[in-house]
Amino acid sequence: MNNLNEGKIFNAASELLTANVALRGEKVAIFCGDERVTYKTVQENVNRFVNVLNALGVKPAERVMIVLPDTPMFVYAFLGSIKFGAWPVPVNTMLQEKDYEYMLDNSDARVLVTVGDSKAAHAKTTQFCYKLLADHGLETLMGSASKEAETYPTQKEDIAFWLYSSGSTGRPKGVPHRHIDMIHSADNYGKKVLGISESDICYSVSKLFFAYGLGNGLHIPFRHGASTVLLSSPPSPESVIKTVATFKPTIFFGVPTQYNSVLKRMDGEGAGSFNSVRVCASAGEALPPEIFKKWKDATGIEILDGIGSTEALHIFISNRPGDVKPGTSGRIVPGYDAKIIDDEGNEVKEGEGGQLIIRGESVTRGYWQKPETNAEKFLDDGWFKTGDMYTQENGYFTYQGRADDMLKVGGIWVSPVEIENVLIQHRAVNEAAVVGHEVEGLSKAFGYISLNEGYVDRSGKDELTSEILKFVSERLPKYKWLRDVYFVEELPKTATGKIQRFRLRK
Repeated sequence: MNNLNEGKIFNAASELLTANVALRGEKVAIFCGDERVTYKTVQENVNRFVNVLNALGVKPAERVMIVLPDTPMFVYAFLGSIKFGAWPVPVNTMLQEKDYEYMLDNSDARVLVTVGDSKAAHAKTTQFCYKLLADHGLETLMGSASKEAETYPTQKEDIAFWLYSSGSTGRPKGVPHRHIDMIHSADNYGKKVLGISESDICYSVSKLFFAYGLGNGLHIPFRHGASTVLLSSPPSPESVIKTVATFKPTIFFGVPTQYNSVLKRMDGEGAGSFNSVRVCASAGEALPPEIFKKWKDATGIEILDGIGSTEALHIFISNRPGDVKPGTSGRIVPGYDAKIIDDEGNEVKEGEGGQLIIRGESVTRGYWQKPETNAEKFLDDGWFKTGDMYTQENGYFTYQGRADDMLKVGGIWVSPVEIENVLIQHRAVNEAAVVGHEVEGLSKAFGYISLNEGYVDRSGKDELTSEILKFVSERLPKYKWLRDVYFVEELPKTATGKIQRFRLRK
């Protein structure tokens, strides 16, 4: 993987730290609870982690799995592994033992960095794997290690780290990314869309182990000398509002579900907590126009909705400040290309629906050891099939749903997202998902709804069902009407907040 005799040495960890330490070494890079960590201290601890790996006999290109909450130690382990030449693999902290066992074996991890009470710490592996516990011994090892370390001589095209796909349609797939990928994303989305500078403070509700959160909370702020706020605990709406009020971020990142839940806990004082914020960004799922409107009404801030993926590392289509079109994902981010194609691979006419394909420097070159999937998803000339259905008009891309989620009713394709955006406008509806079920051999649209507090008590479900069905029928053509609705306590979601419609179809 490492062709060290070709091209210039380029290591992503050094790219994110060296200039910052030289220019602003005493500036706070990380706010986390009561901790204030300067760029100089980040680099010293990254170097200490490099030396811990070296002392263990770890070799470059070996995998270092990271199962940690959002804390400075995550940053030290992630950037330290990259600087050493190993491949860090951040993993969701909310999985089961069997999930960690699969990923440890699939990645052939040589090191696991976690905390003692995590399920990952108790996972069994089929190969030798060091376990470094962040609350039980790792700090001591790092404390006795040198704060100076050499940078492994990697290049832009070499693998730097892995992520795992969310696994919403099967077992998670390893997604290798190169040293250039984080820099490309930070320079294009971070600078050219968000307009980030060293005076910004970033706070991401999405965690660092997600591709979206990794960019929001690490490589985008660090690339531009900004600061990041890390919340180690789960992000309840109350804790999010408190974190914003305490640290006064200027750039806030969330997903639609989180914006919706914060809105429902936000009084006038809570809305005032966001006075420091100049930009709100969203990804993960399409942002319903109703949530966009309510958020702007409450805070005065427009949410920049966009679409990204683990495979592309971060956002590649986005709305931008001064150029927001609610209900769309916006326009192509500089540094990327996008097309909408039909089933035969031909580009569709403007306004017609089809599958979105993209390309750009940060797009992975393929899943780890998945040749059949790679042949299907990765096309010639660097194009990647996202699996998302879109339309495009005047340069603005509008999400229709995942390819597997689209409904064909009476021979006409129907976007579940369009119906969901109507449902969420009803005063009783908290969240909604629409899927197709067969009725007498024909596909019909059904809604699954979680209700706002108090609505089941106020009216019987039969009465509320009739009211909601009528609400939809008054706003959509007949072929898009719902056959029925079901009330659920909570919609099934991935850890990234995406609704798992396939589970509802079952």
